[in-house]
Amino acid sequence: MTHLEETTMTRTTLTLATGVVLALGLSACGGGGSDPLATSSSSTTAAGGSGGGITVGSADFPESKLLAELYAGALKAKGVQVDTRLGIGSRETYIPALKDGSIDVIPEYSGAIDRYFNKDAKANDSAGIITELKAGLPAHLEVLEPAKAEDKDAVVMTRAKAQELGVTSIADLKGKSEQLTIGGPAEWQSRSYGIPGLEKTYGLKFKQFRKLDAGGPLAVQGLKNGQVDMANIFTTDPAIQVNDFQVLQDPQNFFAAQNVLPLAVKGKLDARGKDALNAVSAKLDTQGLTDMLKKVSVDHKKPEDVANEWLKANSLA
Repeated sequence: MTHLEETTMTRTTLTLATGVVLALGLSACGGGGSDPLATSSSSTTAAGGSGGGITVGSADFPESKLLAELYAGALKAKGVQVDTRLGIGSRETYIPALKDGSIDVIPEYSGAIDRYFNKDAKANDSAGIITELKAGLPAHLEVLEPAKAEDKDAVVMTRAKAQELGVTSIADLKGKSEQLTIGGPAEWQSRSYGIPGLEKTYGLKFKQFRKLDAGGPLAVQGLKNGQVDMANIFTTDPAIQVNDFQVLQDPQNFFAAQNVLPLAVKGKLDARGKDALNAVSAKLDTQGLTDMLKKVSVDHKKPEDVANEWLKANSLA
């Protein structure tokens, strides 16, 4: 199980430079339970897809809802009849919904869904994960093209601290980490995806580990007030942009790739529908996703409006 999957309940708020605590819901790689039909809307555009209309679902956190609106808007622009069912909840709820016909498409994250279906998954790089994922998917499901956009674990510093140390990647910390304090969720102290893994992969030993949260207000404040020199924060977190934090590069792919991609019921999308969603993936990168999420979570714009704005700007609507 990846760190992103184990920390879904910790990423419920973010403390940003303005001091506003934002309810961001659950982490990108899973969510808490809620009524699958809690938020539902429909479109009356011309029918499309091999089974008629397409129902796009989402997990119960802002980024997933935003991505679902991107998919829905792109499909509508191609004349496909689309319904949305947003805020379904965790994989334990929406994976069965893909089987019983409640939904047809949902945004996913490559590394997390690979490990969900394949308990022996080993790949960490983007290409390897996609190959492993396609081989391990249930027969009734398929994934479309992945985007460059990722929402994954990262080691993050203030820009001033990174410049002071002259580091741009986790590898650059070797020989310096002994004088530095790192913060993260409690399990980081003993789990392979935390301190032991960083030591094994990059040869790092730290002066101190400080128990914080995973990308939540404690991690953000810990960096801002100097309580820690670096912390675990997720790559699309608006706190990175608002506070001008620096994400350290991960040249050894220590953190598994988490490329955004559509997970769909096989046979539901025709060529037109697949082309529409693949076109979204082709233009969606991490910075673009972060910018959109900031508009939703910080500026309080509606996900549908933000999605449509992006689609139009990228000639997809």
